[in-house]
Amino acid sequence: MNKYICVHGHFYQPPRENAWLEEIEIQESAAPYHNWNDRITSECYHPNAFSRILNEAGKITDISNNYARISFNFGPTLLSYLEKFHPNTYNQILAADLESMELFGGHGSAMAQVYNHIIMPLASKRDKQTQVRWGLYDFEQRFKRKAEGIWLAETAVDTETLEVLADEGLLFTVLAPNQAKQFRALGTETWTSGIDTRRAYVCNLPSGKKIHLFFYDGDRSQGIAFKGLLNDGKRFAEELLSGFDEHAEHSQLVHVATDGESYGHHHKNGDMALAYCLKYIEDSQRAKICNYSQFLHLAEVTHEVEIHENSSWSCAHGIERWRSNCGCKTGGAEHWTQEWRKPLREALEWLQQEFDAVFEREMLSYHPNPWLVRDGYIEVLFQRNETTKAAFFKKYFAEKLPPAKRTRITRLLESQKHALYMYTSCGWFFTELSGIETVQILQYANRGIQLLESETQVQLNQRFKELLQQSQSNIPEQENGAKIYERYVEPKRLSLSQVGFHYAVNSLFAEDEAALSVLNYDCTHEDLVRHKAGNVVLALGRVRVRSKVTGSRKKLSFGILYLGNHHLIGSIGTYMLEPEFQIFATEASAAFEASNIALVNDVLWKHLTGAKFSFFDLYKEEQLKMLNGVISKNTVTAMASYKRIYERNYALMNLMRGQQLHIPQLLMKNLEVVVTYELEQLFLPSAQLIPIVKLNEQVEELRKWDIPFNSEKFNFLISKKLFEMVRAAPQNADVLPLIENLYQTLLALGKIGLTPDYSGVQNYVFQLIRANNLESKLKSAAFKLAQYMGLELA
Repeated sequence: MNKYICVHGHFYQPPRENAWLEEIEIQESAAPYHNWNDRITSECYHPNAFSRILNEAGKITDISNNYARISFNFGPTLLSYLEKFHPNTYNQILAADLESMELFGGHGSAMAQVYNHIIMPLASKRDKQTQVRWGLYDFEQRFKRKAEGIWLAETAVDTETLEVLADEGLLFTVLAPNQAKQFRALGTETWTSGIDTRRAYVCNLPSGKKIHLFFYDGDRSQGIAFKGLLNDGKRFAEELLSGFDEHAEHSQLVHVATDGESYGHHHKNGDMALAYCLKYIEDSQRAKICNYSQFLHLAEVTHEVEIHENSSWSCAHGIERWRSNCGCKTGGAEHWTQEWRKPLREALEWLQQEFDAVFEREMLSYHPNPWLVRDGYIEVLFQRNETTKAAFFKKYFAEKLPPAKRTRITRLLESQKHALYMYTSCGWFFTELSGIETVQILQYANRGIQLLESETQVQLNQRFKELLQQSQSNIPEQENGAKIYERYVEPKRLSLSQVGFHYAVNSLFAEDEAALSVLNYDCTHEDLVRHKAGNVVLALGRVRVRSKVTGSRKKLSFGILYLGNHHLIGSIGTYMLEPEFQIFATEASAAFEASNIALVNDVLWKHLTGAKFSFFDLYKEEQLKMLNGVISKNTVTAMASYKRIYERNYALMNLMRGQQLHIPQLLMKNLEVVVTYELEQLFLPSAQLIPIVKLNEQVEELRKWDIPFNSEKFNFLISKKLFEMVRAAPQNADVLPLIENLYQTLLALGKIGLTPDYSGVQNYVFQLIRANNLESKLKSAAFKLAQYMGLELA
């Protein structure tokens, strides 16, 4: 057979981590999920790892790992997030590459990606090399093999980028059809404009090296992304199968490439359309599913190609979307412009020149080739722990460096990481300067500035803000880039003193305060004195703070007074020696014991002359943690009152209902609160089985009183609970109680119209039944549950 089909998915999210915390803060727009990575994982990445194949009756006949039968790349920054927070999905992605090697003649379907999605033609050759080398290292560590192909951010390309790929031993990359300038048969003189996307091509480079290029089918890819091909898996398959030239005798490849998020996030159930499409093609035997690597080894490459320089897949003007007001945009009002793009890039280019000059000058004191060290720093970024750091310093530095020098070198290297991160393409992709993606890259710029200013006499921040003034927002109240930077970025800047304050707040309530990990820092106290009087708490102490990233260390003294709710005041000061601290603690404690809050404040301000802090100086996550603690306590108190009213009036309300008398609204609202709260408590995340008797009682109460409730909230909560239950399912043990509990739970929920995502339960039961070694009672229960969930298994 000489007909092959390949579907490529480019799975990527921009780095969203706070530049100081290296954690993603809560994103309200992603609710009910914590952040957009979580939401898109639920809607796309996870479903594609466990995609359903339906029969004509709509029953699930199989669960497939889509990644094993397509070509795919995952952004390294996204994979690191999935590894930490969604290991089940992450492991399925790795397993898919191994499975694809069995399916496709030893050629894995995973491709590497340039590390943090910068527009390669706009980067220096040195930065191009680092992006590729970091991407390849990350790939090899995860997939345990060398990458044959690599995905370029936005498929943006120029000849220098291709030279870098060839230098690093890569065989191919994938481009859009509009990026091909002309092609011809090898050994001939005549060029033909455009491209035949059904071939693989060789691109002969000025250096004498070569690289292979694939140009995806543009019309069919557009059909997937924008024209509804994912509404019907059979139609999707037929559209791909219709792409062949029936008269051609050479091997042909019909292939499409889109954002992987099309399959589930942009198009609901897109993963199922993909799964059905692939199975339909395999069953039809009209073409063979393959990946790019396999096709390169199966089909002779008979044509060469030349590219359009500085071109991409998402900008009709080449790469102008990332440096000018070219007209390409996503979202926003029709009259908005993107004049801000050019001065933003110019400001960052000025900043990078400063970064690079300082980095090279300072690092030459420690190593003759600073840029070699930067390339190697991916070893630390990939797995940041003390063992990896020690190995890195031993590898690149001949002498054993003292901690202070190691910290300095790490800060210089981290500044280079942020210099690359601030060029992440998403910062220019959308319509408005004040969008979260652009604010994110400005945050990386600010962190890089902070790191260099801490190590040198160079001052960069003020000049950078002056340059940002040239970028004008479309929203009048946002003004310009400098104002946006001052409003949304500079307040995020974290110092070791602020870390000490966060530790102090945590120490107010921590049960084990001996060693708290606060944000991205280790904090260990030397002294901690706490006093409590009702809701009022005083904490005094001395603490050692250490950055897990740079190794920076600082000793601090603190005093903090909590007055209930969100009211707290505190101060961080220079480190006190033991005698001085004892005087401070004695004075503050005496004032607190005398209930003289004003005097406590005076003592704090007298001994701690550093920065003053309040609730509003906490990071959002810390604010929420504190507020949720207060709300939780208040909720328990309030619910005790609600339940007393409920119990005292229930019989009376029942009587009024039976006599069809009007029940006072206040009593009905009270009943609604109690019943929905009791139902919610049954589904708090844990591996414990759900108490079915209690569940049925609450369900009947909801039905009896026709109580309204937030179905979206409950579906989300129940989905998490079900996932926790099956994730913690015992291995090689009696799981019959779990299966029966799940079945009874779903039956009860169905009575009130709740439809949680029970795909995790489906996956578990599917694998359980396929194991085919169940004793009869468990097998019967498992099949009953499977049937209820729409699984049709023989």
